[in-house]
Amino acid sequence: MRVLHISYGSPMIELCKALRLKGVEATSCHFDEHPFKFKPDICLRLNTLPVQEKEAKRKEFLQESIKQYDIFHFHFGDTFFPDKKDLEILKQAGKKMIVHHHGSDIRIPSVARKNNPYVRTKPEWTDEKINHNVSILSKYMDHAIVQDYELEGYISNSYKYVHVIPHTIDVQQFNPQFSQTKNNSPLIVHAPSSRYIKGTEFILNAVQELKRSGLAFRFKLIEGLPNQEAKNLLAKSDIVIDQLRIGAYGFVSSEAMALGKPVICYIRDDLVAKYPKELPIVNANPDTIVEVLKSLIANPLKRNELGKKGRKYVKLYHDAPAAAKKYIEIYNSL
Repeated sequence: MRVLHISYGSPMIELCKALRLKGVEATSCHFDEHPFKFKPDICLRLNTLPVQEKEAKRKEFLQESIKQYDIFHFHFGDTFFPDKKDLEILKQAGKKMIVHHHGSDIRIPSVARKNNPYVRTKPEWTDEKINHNVSILSKYMDHAIVQDYELEGYISNSYKYVHVIPHTIDVQQFNPQFSQTKNNSPLIVHAPSSRYIKGTEFILNAVQELKRSGLAFRFKLIEGLPNQEAKNLLAKSDIVIDQLRIGAYGFVSSEAMALGKPVICYIRDDLVAKYPKELPIVNANPDTIVEVLKSLIANPLKRNELGKKGRKYVKLYHDAPAAAKKYIEIYNSL
């Protein structure tokens, strides 16, 4: 089974590594270089080419890939070409295809606002754009994958099958460093991919308010760093704040739990019951972040306990071997 994953993202790189351990010839390919210096198996570096050369490179890579791969696994709703003309070519070639949505590519603004008073969506991803993309993708693919129940709701009626599979984490690659129970000045970190989407302003305001109150702690905002440097800072932290607006936890939360860190993140009230009961994430939104953060800063024993629970949770629900098995089952059903 030979599977090509395109066209960007850290999660798909980790997924391909997990699939290879299960005997699947999985290849991760980024079309553009990423500022965080992710290391996919292939990078076309289209961002370095003139427009005409980009088009030629895409065509060439598509033809090479048709010869080489059996299954095409598209991430973020991207395919070989922006207009998705390659889908008909792949269909005619008898190739199997599956789409993997990760966030803004299906978070329909009008629907999101009905379910979540805190949510912000990327302005460029309008209802019309999302619905148009999904209508094309679902014409060629019956199966779609999302990583959580917040995303599932946007496409539950768009594809024949929608699979919820949590982020894939190779837990063995993360050495847990639990928060010390005698640490009275914990390091808090926040690593937003987008301040606007993640609610960073509320976190910064909470930090300032708690510092003015005399509470002892340190804070580090992780932005614009290579992936490995960001992981190193996560490993040194005592508390990780993921996001306060979306309503589900992301890849940062998963990595932080693998490192044995307590995580603060907003999980939408109506979705809490859909998660496993062992989920140890501390729920906070823009209205509650000050009190939630204050409580965790003041309780080193709680931080240590949550970190250990998080590590166990990731082993149970995110670890690579179990996650890879689920993907293989889907591939075999295409």
